[in-house]
Amino acid sequence: MSLSEYSSKDATELAFLVKRGEVTAKELAETALKAITSVNGELNAVIETFPGRLENLSSERHPEGALSGVPMLNKDLESEADTTFEMGCELLRGNVATEDSVVVAGLRRAGLNNLGRTTCPEFGLASITESRIAGVTRNPWDLQRTPGGSSGGSCAMVAAGAVPIATASDGGGSIRSPAAHCGLVGLKPTRNRLSPGLYPADPVAGLAVSFVVTRSVRDSALVLDLTQGWKPGDAYGLQRPEQAYVSALTPPRKKLRVAYATTAWTGVKADKDAVDGVEKTVRLLEQEGHMIEEAKPAYDHPSFAKATLDIWSSGATVAFDALGAMLGRKPGPDTLQTTTFAIYEYGKTVTAADLYTALEVFNALNQSVGAFFETYDLFVTPTCMSAAPLIGAVRCDPPGPVDAARWSEEMNAIDSFMAVFNTSGHPAISLPVHWTSTGLPVGVQFAARFANETTLFQVASLFEQALPWRDKRPPVHVAR
Repeated sequence: MSLSEYSSKDATELAFLVKRGEVTAKELAETALKAITSVNGELNAVIETFPGRLENLSSERHPEGALSGVPMLNKDLESEADTTFEMGCELLRGNVATEDSVVVAGLRRAGLNNLGRTTCPEFGLASITESRIAGVTRNPWDLQRTPGGSSGGSCAMVAAGAVPIATASDGGGSIRSPAAHCGLVGLKPTRNRLSPGLYPADPVAGLAVSFVVTRSVRDSALVLDLTQGWKPGDAYGLQRPEQAYVSALTPPRKKLRVAYATTAWTGVKADKDAVDGVEKTVRLLEQEGHMIEEAKPAYDHPSFAKATLDIWSSGATVAFDALGAMLGRKPGPDTLQTTTFAIYEYGKTVTAADLYTALEVFNALNQSVGAFFETYDLFVTPTCMSAAPLIGAVRCDPPGPVDAARWSEEMNAIDSFMAVFNTSGHPAISLPVHWTSTGLPVGVQFAARFANETTLFQVASLFEQALPWRDKRPPVHVAR
């Protein structure tokens, strides 16, 4: 199979070819490794590949598993048993995982072949993908720009056609932001749609969720069907929908009440390209007969920013200390980037009273967002404030001391529209429905009621048909 043919197909199509016996898993893996090598020198998005796994792939032409034989890549924040797991950080250099994360285990059961590890910023704390351990990851649409973060390595490789699926995770926009900057489908599922598994019962107080990035809506829907569910011991879980997500991929029949906003809760309006994307989106929804209104849920942003910083930093401090102790290392300026170390040091100052106050702030926001979705079926915003920033516009490891609160606000300024749904737990998806005059992708975010990914997939299907993006290829692509 040529790189051009391979990269033109999504995971669903590749799995179909394997099941029909038109290609084997081994042949796809060989092609994928070639594809990864062809672009990684420019993108620096893959830390290591696993060519030795080719030896374990049989030539069986009818394997079990909905996505058997499909190549994938795994973000360095998702553990895979017996592989290096460094979370983008010197503190964990050389660490080997003992267990699969939930999403990795689910994809393994579905038959996907993980062929490598993608880059991320330290512990996923940044909206760009840079680290001491891996260097700077670049955007295939413009090598002078970041792919975003923290799932930037995964998004860069999927956008460049190297693999159709890669794992991603989102604690404040880390699936949606790089998906927007790389022209991909980026779904943050509802909180606990997937079991937190080996992580704490509420990762980062319930903010974080793991999933994937894809080029097609149906691939995201299928993966959610395959990976959702709770496990014994989980604090709580969600009931599966009556209809499989892949069976719901038709534009919504019901007329939706849609709210939209282009000014963030910080009071800053998104730039022209991001606003144009939202306006194009709501025009199409209005043409389809949906009711459109400019509105957004209300909350106090300064209190929310402080609460988010307190929860993230205290959780990071506990994690860094535990991981350092496990490996016989100490968190410090030699093992943590300056911004990460600032978060670590700030976390030491957070008291139990601060955490309870933060959770009260979160609860007030949750009540506001929940009430908002009693009125509206869908909420549309820019995913990010602009197209992908230039490399160097934001720095993860600047010299000298860093103020943790200022750094947190800098990240929030990039991801202003997304973090609210990590706090409330509502599902949200970024779709590449707009492009700048210079050809950069601009994502639009859609959020829906709690546990209602079905509406998001239906709306996504509408836009995938009306404004198709799968044939768009960045300048750095395996099929050049």
